[in-house]
Amino acid sequence: MTARPLAVDIDGTLSRADSSIAGAVFDALRAWDAPVVIATGKSMPYPIALAQFVGIEPNVIAENGGVAHAGDEVFFEGDPEAVDGFRAAFSRSGLDAGWGEVDLVNRWRETEFAVERTLPRERIAAMAAEHGLEVVDTGFAYHVKSPGVSKGRALTDSVAPALGLDVSEFLAVGDSENDVELFEAAGESVAVANADEHAKAAADRVTERSNADGFLEAVGLA
Repeated sequence: MTARPLAVDIDGTLSRADSSIAGAVFDALRAWDAPVVIATGKSMPYPIALAQFVGIEPNVIAENGGVAHAGDEVFFEGDPEAVDGFRAAFSRSGLDAGWGEVDLVNRWRETEFAVERTLPRERIAAMAAEHGLEVVDTGFAYHVKSPGVSKGRALTDSVAPALGLDVSEFLAVGDSENDVELFEAAGESVAVANADEHAKAAADRVTERSNADGFLEAVGLA
């Protein structure tokens, strides 16, 4: 059977519970007999590096759809100026994003701002709304971003066309609220067993196994 093009999340999906990635996942992605799109809430350097070290084309969706790369093109969505305004207001509020003094989580982020989930979501959402922004929970952080920006929209509007594919050809695998639109766009979707209720409700099926083992199950390798 010919493999479908694959769109897959990183954290909680390709990773183990401790956020590391097993060698079997690298091998599965490298051997996948169709285009692979890494679709993540992380900033662009992370999925680009992952693709490079796996040895696949750097087809990526980063920042929950805010920035993407495919077919030697970079695509941007959202309102970076609004995010800059939120960032400044967040700094004035005295709140701490929670990532330490260097803040590697936001250092390369271009279209959104991420804060630790220990902060009150309601307060972050209220601040975001003042700048015309919204909050999405990835299970690892609260991401402040422009409404309408999503992994699904980036795949549909930018990445799939750049690859000469229809979005309905894709198999999507993920685990979080930020994968719902990706699941809705793809022709087939699978949530790993550790997924949140939003992802599970949107998926066509749910694996018995969790995290990276769930991904391997989803693609028929476990």
